[in-house]
Amino acid sequence: MARATICSATPISSSFRHLKNLSNSSPHLHVTFRRSKTICTTAMSDGKVSHPSLEVTGGARDKFLSGFKSLHNPYSPYPIVAGNRHIETIFAAFFRSVPDVRLRRECLRTKDDGSVALDWVSGDDRSLPLDSPLLILLPGLTGGSDDSYVRHMLLRARSRGWRVVVFNSRGCGDSPVTTPQFYSASFLGDMYEVVAHVSNRYPAANLYAIGWSLGANILVRYLGQESHSCLLSGAVSLCNPFNLVIADEDFHKGFNNVYDKALANSLRKIFKKHALLFEDMEGEFNISLAANAKTVREFDDGLTRVSFGFKSVDDYYSNSSSSDSITNVCTPLLCIQAANDPIAPARGIPRKDIEENSNCMLIVTPKGGHLGWVAGPEAPRGCPWTDPHVMDFLEYIEHYKSASAACASNQETMNNGVTERFQHLEV
Repeated sequence: MARATICSATPISSSFRHLKNLSNSSPHLHVTFRRSKTICTTAMSDGKVSHPSLEVTGGARDKFLSGFKSLHNPYSPYPIVAGNRHIETIFAAFFRSVPDVRLRRECLRTKDDGSVALDWVSGDDRSLPLDSPLLILLPGLTGGSDDSYVRHMLLRARSRGWRVVVFNSRGCGDSPVTTPQFYSASFLGDMYEVVAHVSNRYPAANLYAIGWSLGANILVRYLGQESHSCLLSGAVSLCNPFNLVIADEDFHKGFNNVYDKALANSLRKIFKKHALLFEDMEGEFNISLAANAKTVREFDDGLTRVSFGFKSVDDYYSNSSSSDSITNVCTPLLCIQAANDPIAPARGIPRKDIEENSNCMLIVTPKGGHLGWVAGPEAPRGCPWTDPHVMDFLEYIEHYKSASAACASNQETMNNGVTERFQHLEV
């Protein structure tokens, strides 16, 4: 869920009217990449370990841990702000800075005549090499390229020479809605088309993706669905609700009702902008319920679950959870969660599957709220604690991906040379 996870671009009450889209590592790390029949192996022995204040686990922990520069430091939340998970969540949405960056919008028409908006950093098409690593950003529910956490990540990656594009889902970030269908936790069609589109546009680049909240759920489901055929070289999941049934249970408890109402308000506003598209809908659709939804569940019941063919809201949630996809993920994946996240409950994290998957690594911070992580050298108004660690991971994967390609190229050159010698001998 996006900055609008705790709020939307519109007010939900007078008190929130300004709310914006609310171990040990192995001493020897052997990273092996295979391309055709060529094997390149690089060994590192820096003996890095993570700090006890962090839960660091996963089948790929020992493989990836050496790529992180500062996980050996304690997680130190900003005083007062991080004393309560709701305060931290709201503080990040209200008071985190929103970096200024010029974006160039590309509207992508999908196969079903729907539309999504891709926001690229203006000028990058001229200033960056065609083989620069390319990062796709997936904001949370109702979120887009204006969200503060998206902007911070975008600028950090861009400063490292990465090409970045924000994937604004249908109706989000002022993306146009051209058919009577939004997007959902279950819908991967747009994700497939966006990845294919950017891959075709920059065929020499390695592709990566970061997803937040609902965007993370969609991303992990995509990774599991694609499995060995995935076009992404690496991915990061942040504040992923993972188990939507558990997340829905907690969403209606105590103060969480504030977030629920805020998100419902955001969904209603998007819906009302495009209400004419839905006025002739028949069948099980309850357009009135969706248009006046006071909770996300009501909106999903009136519109979302019917649009995507589910019998009930619970059927939709149980069959759209990314926790079921982890076992099939074959792409290097970093998951970062906060133990006190009010919207993505820690008890929903599929720890066992992550631990048994040699491609996955999990970091759980003791604090952080939802999309908060007000900690680190740039706290309280700067980037989330997660950002430098995310880039450490992505650059680590990109480094070895590039090394693998170079090794394969050298091997091919050598093989061609041997073939030429034999041909010469035969002559």
